[in-house]
Amino acid sequence: MPIPLQISFRGMDPSEFLEAEVRERAEALGRLSDRIIACKVMLETSNRNHHQGNLYHVRLDITVPGREIVVSRDPAANHAHEDMHIAIRDAFNAARRQLDDHGRKRNGDVKTHEPR
Repeated sequence: MPIPLQISFRGMDPSEFLEAEVRERAEALGRLSDRIIACKVMLETSNRNHHQGNLYHVRLDITVPGREIVVSRDPAANHAHEDMHIAIRDAFNAARRQLDDHGRKRNGDVKTHEPR
């Protein structure tokens, strides 16, 4: 079942190519977890003048039963985010890790230490 996906662009023109990339990565998340209820993706560029290229910001709001997973990175912290594709990749990789963690906690697969 496809994930209900909402993609918005802020400070930039909508791009079918970027939208297709986001849809592909969202489908991969859907294969990872069948418990995703909704996914909102916001692609944003800063319009401020930089000495180098513009930095891109990708925000993901993923809704699963009982929780909302939010992935948001400060683009100023990583100049690799001068490339929108890298920013998208990093955001979806972080979302995948958070979904994995959420699934392990939900299933009770947490690491326990033996008493000394």
